[in-house]
Amino acid sequence: MNIAIVGIGLIGGSIGIRLKETGFCKEIVGVEKNESNQKKALQLGLVDRILSLDEALASCKIIVLTIPVDAILTLLPKLLDQVTDQVIIDMGSTKTNILNLIADHPNRGRYVAAHPMAGTEYSGPEAAIPNLFKDKVMVYVEAFKTDEDAFELADALTDQLEMKTSFMNADEHDMHTAYVSHISHLTSFALALTVLEKEKSQGRIFELAGSGFQSTVRLAKSSPEMWTPIFKQNRSNVLEVLEEHIKQLQNLYNKIDGEDYEGLHKLIKRSNKIKRIIK
Repeated sequence: MNIAIVGIGLIGGSIGIRLKETGFCKEIVGVEKNESNQKKALQLGLVDRILSLDEALASCKIIVLTIPVDAILTLLPKLLDQVTDQVIIDMGSTKTNILNLIADHPNRGRYVAAHPMAGTEYSGPEAAIPNLFKDKVMVYVEAFKTDEDAFELADALTDQLEMKTSFMNADEHDMHTAYVSHISHLTSFALALTVLEKEKSQGRIFELAGSGFQSTVRLAKSSPEMWTPIFKQNRSNVLEVLEEHIKQLQNLYNKIDGEDYEGLHKLIKRSNKIKRIIK
C-alpha cells in the first residue's frame, strides 16, 4: 500500500517520519508545489519520491491532505470526483465549511474528516519531528458518514501515530478548537504585536524576556499562510471566543485601573481552576 501526503510541512512531514519508522506502507509519496520544500522533504527522508497530485491519486491507496484549509476546500471536491476505492483524509483545523461543501458528493463515503490535535509553532519540512502525535488526540468529525473500510484504514494510520481518538460533529469540533487552539494563537499574535509596538520606542525591552514571555508568545511564530485561512473558515466561533476574551481582559483592566486588588486577586484565583484541566 502506498500513501500520498499532500503538503509536506510540520504535520505532513511528521506523519511521513512516523510511517517510515513503523513500515505501515510500502511507499510514501509527497505532493508539494514548492520546489524548495520538495528537495528538503527528499533530503530529510520524509517521503520516498515526489509526484504530481494526479500521479499520486493513481498510485496510492490513502491520500492525506495536510494543506491550509482554504486549499482543502478547493482541492477536496476535485479529488472526490476522481476516487474509486481510495481514501481521502483531510487533517485541517476547521471542518464545518468543508463538510458542508461535500455533504452530497456521491463519493462522500471515501472521505475521512480528521484533525490531529498536535503541532508546534514551526512550519515547513524541516519542522517535522518524530513522535509529534504520540499520546495526542485525533478528532474524527462525522465519521458515521464515512465508508466502514475507509474509516478502518484511517484509524489504522492513527494507531501508527500512537494517538488517542475522539468523535465529534462539525459544529462541536469548530467551537471547541476555537476555544482551546485558535484563541491561543490569536492571543499570542496580539501579545507579540503589543511588545513589538513598544520596542519601537524602548529597543531594549526584549533583554528582559524570560521563559514566561517566551512560552506565552511562541505561537506568534506560526505560519500566517496556515492560520489566516483557519480564522477565516472558523470566523463565527473565533469572533465569539474573542469577544469573551476581550471581556475578560477588560475585567482585569478595570480591577487594576480602579485599584480593586481584592477583586483582582479573586479573578486570578478563579483562573487557577484551569489546573483541573491542565496538570
